[in-house]
Amino acid sequence: MTTTERLTVSVTEAARMLGISKNLAYSLAHSGGLPAIRLGQKRMVVSRLQLENLLKGDGDRPAGGNRDSND
Repeated sequence: MTTTERLTVSVTEAARMLGISKNLAYSLAHSGGLPAIRLGQKRMVVSRLQLENLLKGDGDRPAGGNRDSND
């Protein structure tokens, strides 16, 4: 990674990267299906590294995601 590469992307950018709608991306972010980080009350970003790991299948859920206790 270069020093100018951002560590996070917006939920809208993540949706574009994944080929899904912005509404679906926000829904996944709120439910824990997308590795989103809330910054303040309104801003939400997605970690590039966690997104890549999720797509690779490294772990069944992103860190901090909602999990059922019945797993």
